[in-house]
Amino acid sequence: MSHIRVVSPGMLTTVQDLGRFGYAHFGISASGAADPLALRAGNLLVGNAENAPALEMTLAGGAFEFSAPTVISLTGSDFSSGLPLWCAVEVAAGQTVRCGRSRSGARSYLCVRGGIGVPLVMGSASTHLMTGVGGRALRSGDTLAIGDAAVRRPRPAAHPPPMLPDGPLRATPGPQADWFSEELYSAAWRVSEESNRMGLRLRGPAIPSPAGHMLTEGVSLGAIQVPPDGQPIVLFVEHQTTGGYPKPANVISADFWRLGQLRPRDEVRFQPVTIETALRLLRDQEEWLYALV
Repeated sequence: MSHIRVVSPGMLTTVQDLGRFGYAHFGISASGAADPLALRAGNLLVGNAENAPALEMTLAGGAFEFSAPTVISLTGSDFSSGLPLWCAVEVAAGQTVRCGRSRSGARSYLCVRGGIGVPLVMGSASTHLMTGVGGRALRSGDTLAIGDAAVRRPRPAAHPPPMLPDGPLRATPGPQADWFSEELYSAAWRVSEESNRMGLRLRGPAIPSPAGHMLTEGVSLGAIQVPPDGQPIVLFVEHQTTGGYPKPANVISADFWRLGQLRPRDEVRFQPVTIETALRLLRDQEEWLYALV
């Protein structure tokens, strides 16, 4: 069976698909790719189903040796690999693909025709680092089988997604939006180095948070929580499934991929949008994606 040998995992490389769903009542969030748009596009480019497991590299790339000829794609941020982004590329037997430090964004995806052949846990190959469900971060010397998830011929190339990576993150009102004024939208925030796949901690002018305690309730990906210190937290792919902090807003689905590309010290602003606008932006994104099929 063809396989990939991890020569170097870089700073943090994990196997991810689009996540495991239906287990929030057990306290297990979906996890999955931090930039789901890049993972889906990369899989479609090499001829996989969009949910096929792939490698997610964070900030510092990695090096991976292929035992047999295959077709790969690199999507997401630019990790200075010497290979073109957003297209299917053939690699030879024995070839090592080396990805350096990110020159823009935080995460890149290496998708392999056939997918990464790892066991499914609760229906998903995604690695949930906070709980250990689905495995662990990759280490030098690890060997990963190449699966047989290809469903169509590779697509040679694609234009990068037309969605702009810059500008404010769009957000719709959260369940406690009327508890807050406009401080969330008027300030600039910095992504804290304490951020991880569970939550993106922001630093800036403290938002006055209502006194008292609210009942714990279910929380969703992209929810913006405001704890008592007034410093917002954007719930990320490994977020807890319940929380007791008020939520003035929720990042829209079409901008989830942008959360996955935020780096420590990046500046973040928020812009309020309507549900109708959020749905239109998501539709535009899906139209671009399915042009790759």
